[in-house]
Amino acid sequence: MSNEQRIGARVLRRKPIDQLTHPGSELKRTMGVGHLTMISIGATLGTGIFVVLGEAVPLAGPAIVVSFILAGITALFSALSYAELAGLIPASGSSYSYTYATLGEIVAWVCGWCLVLEYGVSVAAVAVGWGQYVNELLHLVTGLRIPDVLSQPPGSGGIVNVPAVLVVVLSMLVLLGGSKGSARTNTILVWIKVGSLLMFCAVAFTAFKAGNMQPLFPLGLAGMSAGAATLFFSYIGFDAASTAGEEAKNPQRDLPRAIILSLVVITALYCAVALAAVGAMPWQSFEGTEAALSRVLTDNVSGAIWPILLSIGAVVATTSVVLTVLYGQTRILYAMSRDGLVPSIFARLSRNGVPFVNTLVVGSFIAILAALVPLGSLADATSIGTLFAFALVNIAVIILRRTEPDRQRTFRVPFSPVTPVIGLAFCVYMMFSLGLDTWIAFLSWMVLGFVIYFGYSVRKARLAVPRDQ
Repeated sequence: MSNEQRIGARVLRRKPIDQLTHPGSELKRTMGVGHLTMISIGATLGTGIFVVLGEAVPLAGPAIVVSFILAGITALFSALSYAELAGLIPASGSSYSYTYATLGEIVAWVCGWCLVLEYGVSVAAVAVGWGQYVNELLHLVTGLRIPDVLSQPPGSGGIVNVPAVLVVVLSMLVLLGGSKGSARTNTILVWIKVGSLLMFCAVAFTAFKAGNMQPLFPLGLAGMSAGAATLFFSYIGFDAASTAGEEAKNPQRDLPRAIILSLVVITALYCAVALAAVGAMPWQSFEGTEAALSRVLTDNVSGAIWPILLSIGAVVATTSVVLTVLYGQTRILYAMSRDGLVPSIFARLSRNGVPFVNTLVVGSFIAILAALVPLGSLADATSIGTLFAFALVNIAVIILRRTEPDRQRTFRVPFSPVTPVIGLAFCVYMMFSLGLDTWIAFLSWMVLGFVIYFGYSVRKARLAVPRDQ
């Protein structure tokens, strides 16, 4: 057997599903369907609705409500595939583990490497946003702001972004306390931010004017579709529950339920908020508005208390996103470390079942990134990495239906393979709608990933090549 054949056999080897599920996992099973649903909502419902609405409304007009529905349906195709695989392969690695069982080790590595990019950059970007919300809340309450030198990174008028570091460190400390305590903290935060958005709807609907909704499609169907493409990224994060596969009490039953339920709740809440916002303020006024929801309340509703309460909700919302996405990052690295693709120190557990070195290293690195790097368009790399992982999950469903047709599934994607193919097509379309800078950053990250894989991971992986090959 030549060296080329040996390398080919190694990179294409697949890990059996029975090995991926790890029935004897040292992680503690403490989460029910409620906790899992809250993890997905916590990772998804945050900066998207508070920030991206101001960018999307000028593209779609009042049809932004329809845009949210279309974006939700787009996300649903991939969510159905995630639900099937989460019940079939309840492992901590999420889509990394799914591709290891279906597409081979090198594709699993690429998927895991994409998730590291997605989660890491996402946490840093949200942490920076958290600092901005804290500054806005401080200004509303006291009239003061944190000086730029302590709230902006180098190159943006500051030295270090202290608030961004603070929220990452606090989230890291919560995670080190154990998954049960982390899930409980996240559940409280999710209820607060859902309550703040429901409060926004109740207050904004008092200023609702039917004339603001006419015409419904001022920019045509193309505008509505453009708005949906922008809003799709508000749904990124629903897959976070799948990273808790080995900490769920009944993963085969609860993971599919949590993924689908969280997406339904998020879509309904997004549509209600969009309808209340556009009904209260003419859609043309959203142009150039970053804090769109705060602007709606400030300009169209009497009472200074409402923008303050909404800002508190925004701070809580972004805190929850940082906590849950940082959690997902550590669990994906845990799974990759256990497979030998990254150093074993990332799989070392504390007495309370937490990958503590993993959490410390990841949290510290992201805190430094959030403190010193003006992320800018690099944050779009979060989207492209996510879409790539979503695409692989849809492919994995199709493959496993052929290779493991008799394996018990607690949830089945309806109308397969048509539904996964549509989900795949949506992901590819969204990826190619992103800019050149994003593709350059993504491909550069992939090159670095291949250097690490062929320099370290391919030799250290614990999955051995069969001897007869």
